[in-house]
Amino acid sequence: MNTSEKPIRFSIVGCGHIGKRHAEMVKNHPEAELVALVDVRNQHELKLEGYNVPFFHSIKDMLNADLGVDVVTIATPNGLHATQALDCLEGNKNVVIEKPIALRRQDAEKVLYKALSKRKDVFAVMQNRYSPPSVWLKELIESDILGQIYLVQMNCYWNRDERYYTTGSWHGHRDLDGGTLYTQFSHFIDIMYWLLGDITNIQTRLMDFNHQHLTDFEDSGFISFQFLNGGMGCLNFSTSVWQSNLESSMTIIAENGSIKVGGQYMDKVEHCHIRNYTMPDLAPTNPGNDYGAYKGSAQNHNYVVDNVVKVLRGKATITTNAMEGLKVVDIIERIYKAGSVETNDFRLPVLGDSRRDKVIKIYKTLNSLEASSANGHRTIVSPY
Repeated sequence: MNTSEKPIRFSIVGCGHIGKRHAEMVKNHPEAELVALVDVRNQHELKLEGYNVPFFHSIKDMLNADLGVDVVTIATPNGLHATQALDCLEGNKNVVIEKPIALRRQDAEKVLYKALSKRKDVFAVMQNRYSPPSVWLKELIESDILGQIYLVQMNCYWNRDERYYTTGSWHGHRDLDGGTLYTQFSHFIDIMYWLLGDITNIQTRLMDFNHQHLTDFEDSGFISFQFLNGGMGCLNFSTSVWQSNLESSMTIIAENGSIKVGGQYMDKVEHCHIRNYTMPDLAPTNPGNDYGAYKGSAQNHNYVVDNVVKVLRGKATITTNAMEGLKVVDIIERIYKAGSVETNDFRLPVLGDSRRDKVIKIYKTLNSLEASSANGHRTIVSPY
C-alpha cells in the first residue's frame, strides 16, 4: 500500500460464522481496516474477545458514531439484507451484501436504485466465481471453444439436518431464511447465470421429504428450463442427503465436447472431452467453509475483500455487482413461483408452538387444500 493512502475502513454487521470470516479477511488485508462490529447479541455470546474495535447493537448507532467507515458488510439473516443495506446506503456508505442480496426482486431493485441515487457501490458476495474451475469454465464459454451449448445439468445434493436447523436459529424460517435455493444453493445459480445467462420456460417441482419439523419450506426439487442464449437445462437439488454433503456439479453437453465439474462444491473437473483442446492445469480450489457439523461453499472471502479494496481505489471493477445479485434473486423467485411443494404425509409435523401455529395458519389460509391422491402424496400450493 502507498503510505499516502489510507486503508479502506470496514464495518461488519452480523457477527455469526460468515460475519467473523469477513472480519478476519479484512484484518488480514494490508489495505483494509476493521473499525466496527454490529450485532443484536452481546459480545460474550458471540465470542468476539479477539476483536479490539467498537461494538454496536444497531446500524444507526454505528453510523452515528462517525468512525469514517467506507464500506459496511451485511452478514445477517437473509430477510434483513435489503433493509439493512438501504439503511447503510442512506448513510452514504458502500455496502457488501452476503448472498442473497434480498428475498424479493422488488427489494433488490430498491437497493439498486438507492445505490445509484447515492452514487455508492454494492458488492454481492458470490465467492464461488473465484474458484479455479469456475474461472476456467467462464474462459472456455466466452472463447466459444465449446460451440453451441445444448444441455446443462446442475446437481446440488447437500446435508442440512437438525445440526443446522437448531432451536433459536433463523435458519428454516421463511421470512428470514427464504428457502433452500436462497440459503444453500444461490451460489450455484449465480455460477449458472454468470456462465450461461438468464432462463425462461421454467417448470418446477418441489418436495419436503424430511424437514417438516425443521423448516417452513421444501428440502428438494427438480427444475427444468431453457436458456435465453440457447440450449436447455435442469437443476436438481436436495438437503435431505444423510449425514454429509454429497455433490455440487455442473455438466455441459455442447457442440464441440462435454464437461463435468463436480466434487462437493464444484471444485473438481471430473470430465473434459473437447475437440482439439487440451485442458490446462488448474490451481487447487480452496476448501469449503467448515462449520463443524456441516460444510458450506468455498473459502474465497479474501478475494471479495480484495475486490472491494481495489474497486474503491479505482483499480478494478466489481466482480458481482448489484444487478447480478438482483438477477439471482429474480431467477430463484421465478423458480419458486413456478412450483408447488409436496409432502409425504399431510399430517402436521411435530413442531414447537410458534412454528406449529405458523404452519397451521399457512395451511388454513391457502385455498388449495384439495388432495392429490396420486402416489399417496398431497400437493400444497407454494406460498412463495
